[in-house]
Amino acid sequence: MGSNTDDLKGRAKEAAGAATDDDELRNEGKADQAGAKVKNMANDAVDKVKGVVNKD
Repeated sequence: MGSNTDDLKGRAKEAAGAATDDDELRNEGKADQAGAKVKNMANDAVDKVKGVVNKD
């Protein structure tokens, strides 16, 4: 899944967990959102490397 999809899924899980007072679901949602941030950072790094490599 893409990082935006993971982030949205995580937000939905976190909201559902908050609405139902389910801490496990809420934490799962937070973890999904954190994973999405990591994917975004990794993709940004790859893009920067590609930009440097393509300059030559």
